[in-house]
Amino acid sequence: MSRSLRVVLSLVAMLLISALASSAFRDQAPPPATTGTVTIIGSVVDASLAPLGGVAVALERDGRVVAKTVSASDGAFRFANIAPGAYRVKADLSGFPSFTRELRVPSNVATIQLPIVLSRPGDKDQQGSTNENVAVAGATGRGARAVPPAPPASAPAPMPAPPPMQQTQGGQAGGGGRGGGYPMDKIEAPWPGTRYYPSPSGESYAHVDANRFHSTRNEPLSTFGADVDTASYSNIRRFLSSGQLPPSDAVRVEEIVNYFRFPYAAPTGGRPIGLTAEVGDCPWAPAHKLVLIGARARSSSAREIEGRNIVLLIDVSGSMAPAERLPLIKTALGMFVDTLSADDRIAIVTYAGSSGVALPSTPVRRRDEIQRAIANLSAGGSTNGGQGLILAYRLAREAYIPGGVNRVILATDGDFNVGITSQGDLFRLIEHERASGVFLSVFGVGSGNLKDSTMEMLADKGNGHYAYLDSLQEARRVLVRESNATLETVAKEVKFQVEFNPQTVAAWKQIGYENRQMAAQDFNNDRKDGGEMGAGHSVTALYEIVPAGIVEPDLERDGDRASVDPLKYQVSPQVIDAPRPRPQPQPDSSFAGELLTVKARYQHPEGERSDLISLPVRAGNRVQYLPIASAAAEFGLLLRDNVRDVRRWDALDARIDRLSVPASMSSEVRELGELVAIARGLARLR
Repeated sequence: MSRSLRVVLSLVAMLLISALASSAFRDQAPPPATTGTVTIIGSVVDASLAPLGGVAVALERDGRVVAKTVSASDGAFRFANIAPGAYRVKADLSGFPSFTRELRVPSNVATIQLPIVLSRPGDKDQQGSTNENVAVAGATGRGARAVPPAPPASAPAPMPAPPPMQQTQGGQAGGGGRGGGYPMDKIEAPWPGTRYYPSPSGESYAHVDANRFHSTRNEPLSTFGADVDTASYSNIRRFLSSGQLPPSDAVRVEEIVNYFRFPYAAPTGGRPIGLTAEVGDCPWAPAHKLVLIGARARSSSAREIEGRNIVLLIDVSGSMAPAERLPLIKTALGMFVDTLSADDRIAIVTYAGSSGVALPSTPVRRRDEIQRAIANLSAGGSTNGGQGLILAYRLAREAYIPGGVNRVILATDGDFNVGITSQGDLFRLIEHERASGVFLSVFGVGSGNLKDSTMEMLADKGNGHYAYLDSLQEARRVLVRESNATLETVAKEVKFQVEFNPQTVAAWKQIGYENRQMAAQDFNNDRKDGGEMGAGHSVTALYEIVPAGIVEPDLERDGDRASVDPLKYQVSPQVIDAPRPRPQPQPDSSFAGELLTVKARYQHPEGERSDLISLPVRAGNRVQYLPIASAAAEFGLLLRDNVRDVRRWDALDARIDRLSVPASMSSEVRELGELVAIARGLARLR
C-alpha cells in the first residue's frame, strides 16, 4: 500500500470517528441555546389598576443591574435586547413598598409581557388578597410558547391608558392606590351605532342591521375581525327547547356557523393559523354562489397547556340563585378543575354588593382546597361587577406567568345592577388589561334578565371567548372538551380582508359578522383590534356572490331610485368612500378565473407586529364542509329575517336530511336538524 493511500485512509478514519463522536454528543447534550434576544413589555399599576408613572424598574442578573428604565405616565415600560436566562425584577416608587420578583426569560420568543402591581399593605388587607408565593411561582415561565421573532418595530405602539380616575356615586373601586380607582355607574348600550333594547322576554340584545350586497366595481374589499363566539347558538337552542322562537336580535349568524368546529387542514410552516376555501352553489338563490373561507388554529401540545394562571370571577348576586345559574356554574367548574395540571394556578373572586377573594391564587395540586372553595359559593345580594373585575385582574397580574396562559373567566347572567362604570370607562379598563397579557372570557347563564349584548362586548374587548351555557352538557363542552381552545390563545388580533375580482364577481354579501366589520385601512393597522383564536379553534365565514354576467337589478339602487343622486361637481360618494384597487391598463391573465383573494393578519399572543398569509380562491375545488355551513347559516337567516317563510323551512329541513356528514360532526348536525324541525313547527303557528 502506497504511503499516499495510507494517509488518505487515515484521514477518512479520523473523519468517521469525529462524525460518530459528534453524533453521540448531539444525542446526549441539550440543544444549543439560541443567540436571539427578547423584548420585555411591561406595565405598572396600583391596587385599583390605576397606572403608575415614574416607577424605577430594574433587571438584575447575578446580583448586577443589566438594564433599568422608568415607567411612562401610562405605566408602560420596556426592555429591549434581553438575553434569555434568569433575572430578578425590582420596581420602586416613593410611597410604595419595593417590589421584587424572579423572572425567567425564555429562548425562542420575540417578546414577553410583565405586568406589575405595586400595593401597600392596606390595599391587600382591604380586599382580602394575598400574594403569598405567587410572584416567584408565577415567574418560572413553565409552558412558555415558542414565538418566532417578529420584525423589529420602528416605533413601538404605547400601551393604551385607562380612563381618568374620578370618584362617582357608585363608590371607589379597588384599594388605596394613586388615582382613586375607576368611576362606577351603570352600564349602557355596548355596541356603537346599534340600538339597545329589552326583548319581549325581558332580556337585552343589541340590534344589528343585516349586511347588504355590494357592487364589486365600487367596493371590492371586505374587512372583518375573527369571531369564535358561540353564545348565540346555545341561546337559540334554549329558546327553541322551551317552545319559543328567539328574538331576532338574539340571532348572530356567524356564531351559529362557528358553533360547528370544522376539521379544516392544520396550519403549516410554523404558522399558528391556516386558511382554506370552498366554492359551491347557493341553496336559497340558485343563480348565486357561496364561498366558504375557513381558518384553523394549531392545536395545543402537552408542553403548551402547562403554566396556566386562571382567575375565576363569579357573580354570586341574588339573581344567580336558580339552578341553571350559580349551581350549574359550580358543577361545571368542579369538572374544569379536574382537567388542570398540578402546577396550574386557580384563584376565585366573587362579587355581590362588595367584592372579595374566595380563594387566593392556589396551585391545582391543592385540588381539595379549590373544590371546597367552589362548593362554598352561594348567591345573595346585589351585583357590583366593576370592583370584582378590578380585583380579578389584580390577582391575575400578581400571579402572571410570562409566556403562559393568563386569563380571567367571568361567569354571570350579565345583570350588572350597581358598581359598573359607564361603558366607555369599563371597556377602556378591559382593553388596558388585555394589553398587559391578561385576557377575559365570559360565560353567560340564566334566562329572563340575560344581558347578552353586555357580555358579548366584554369578551370582545377582553380578547376572549363568549359562550352561553344553557346546560351542563354545554358547560362540559366549553370547559372540558374544548378547554384548550377556551383558555389558550395561539393567535390574537386576527383580521381578514377579502378582495373580490370584478372580472368574475359582480356583487357580494357577507353572511353574518355585522358587528365585526372593519374599515379597509384597519387591516394593516396593528393597533386596531381584531379577534382571537384559541388552540384548535376554527373560524368560518361565508359570502354570497353574484357571478359576473348574471343579470341583476342595480345593487346601488333602492327600488326604482338611486340611493344617492349623482353629484354634479365631483365623483359620487359611493366611489369616494369605497376603497378601490389601483387601475390597471388591462387585466393580468395570471389571475384569470380567480374569484377572490383572502388575506389574514395575526399576532402571536405576546407579540406586537402582525404576520400576513393569503390564499387565492377559484371555483372547481372539492366542496366538503360548505353544505353543512350553509345549512347552519340558513337556519340563522330564517330565524332572524324570514321566520314565516314556511317553504324555505321545508326545503332546509329536507336538505339537512340529505347531508353527507363526517363522523366527527354527526351529533352536532343531528342536533341542528332537530332544532330546525322545532323552529319549522313554531313558524307554522305564527
